[in-house]
Formats: sequence, C-alpha cells, structure tokens
Amino acid sequence: MDFNAAKGPRLSLDPTSVLDIRSCVVDGVDLSPGRAIPDDGDPRIDHSLEGFLFTCGPDHIRHPEPIPGKVGANYPLHGSFSSHPADILDVSLGDDADCRARVPVDLADGGKALLTRHWRIDGANGEVHLRDTLCNSGETPFPAMLMYHMNIGSKHLDEATRISGAMIEEGSLGWRFGDPAGQVFCVPAGKGGWAEVRLGPIAAIGGRTLIVRFRTDTLPFLQMWHNQSAPAAVLGIEPVSHRWVGRAELEKAGELDMLAPGETREYALTFAFV
Repeated sequence: MDFNAAKGPRLSLDPTSVLDIRSCVVDGVDLSPGRAIPDDGDPRIDHSLEGFLFTCGPDHIRHPEPIPGKVGANYPLHGSFSSHPADILDVSLGDDADCRARVPVDLADGGKALLTRHWRIDGANGEVHLRDTLCNSGETPFPAMLMYHMNIGSKHLDEATRISGAMIEEGSLGWRFGDPAGQVFCVPAGKGGWAEVRLGPIAAIGGRTLIVRFRTDTLPFLQMWHNQSAPAAVLGIEPVSHRWVGRAELEKAGELDMLAPGETREYALTFAFV
C-alpha cells in the first residue's frame, strides 16, 4: 500500500504483515535492503527483513528459545508478529498522510495480543511518526517484548557515513563497526523521554542524514547490527525493550515486563531524512 505526503519519503506499507514498511524511497532511491539479507531459515522473517522496517515481538525478540511448558517447542524467530495481517481502519493521503490499523496476533504459547498501529507523515517537514499500542487480549500474562527492526541497504553507504548519538561511545562511529563482515551491539539509550540516533551523510540520497527518535520508557535500549557477508549488505537500527541477553537471565534479574490480561503498553518512534 503506497503511503506518502507532500514532503518526506515515499513508503510502501505491508497489510499482509503487521503493516510494516516494505520500501522507503528517498530521491528515487529505495533504501530497503531487498534480498541482500542473511537467510535465517524462517520465511516469515526473510519476507520482513527485506523491507525497511519490521516489528519484532510481542512475546519474543531476537533468536528462538524454548517455550516453557511446551516440550520441543520454541518461540519463532523474532517473535510472533511477522505474517499477521493488518485490519486497516482508515487511510488519508494528501498534504499529510495518516493510516490506522488493528493487528490481532496469535502468540506462540497460545495467548493473544492486539496491536493498534498509527502511521503518520507530517507533510510540512517530512517526518514519519509511528505510534503503537500493544494490548494483552488473552487470558494469561506474557512478557511484553518489542523491537523495531529498521533495515538499510548498506550498498548505499560509504566511508563518510557514520552512526551518531548520545548513547554511542565517543558520540559516533563508522557504520562498519567491529568485524567488517558483521557485528552486533546493544547499549542503554535512556529511561524516559526520547533518544535520537543519526545515520549519515548518505551520498546516494544527496548527502541527507537519517534521524531516528524513539520513546525510552518502553524502548530503553538501542541495538545495531550490520552484515556484509555476501549476499547480505544490510545495516540495522533497532530500538528495543530489553538488553541483549536470554529470557532466563532477564527473568532472573526481574527485567521481564509482564503484561496482564487487558493491560497495554505504548511504543513510538519517528524518522526523517534531513
């Protein structure tokens, strides 16, 4: 579904999978990685990962782990969200762009959740806004886990492109951080208010910089990764609800955010190219 306003990127939203972003076109350049991604063996995630943004959770993030009480069963890669279709409530395209949707989700452990999603593009400044409300619509509690997985095709980046933000050691680093073939890190981004991370300049889109902001009351960490092992060429910017450890360690440390039946959590991010 095409989604654009008077100013800002031209987006394509995916009603077949959580109304995530498939393509993100700036100055005629699609910044999504397409098929230049690693194959993790899960076709749902392959489909999601080739787009510009997909949503991980709401019951699990990162890689599969055993489901308690279900012998031989694991949480799916990056949680249950991917491949759940969106029920679009209304769409308005004009100087501004606005879209609201509901996504009923069947969780891997048998529970249920409801994601209420609101996309907006401010036609005055081109900033894209996402507001999500996650509700436990089932009968048993589950730990709310969420990560926005923003993927940029790194073929569009060069040696002048850097990652910048207050949470980054020394304030900035090159996008090929760590092992040139691929690396992951996860750092605290704050607790309350908003955090900001920048990626740029990106010569392929006229030297613009991607600015991503996100709420840190429910997304207090920033994870970043890149994979340059052929055929992959992708960089990920990932606001996330939990640090990069397993579920058992989070539970032991009292860091699982248990969502009771009927309870909700709010998540939000914005991005713009300036």
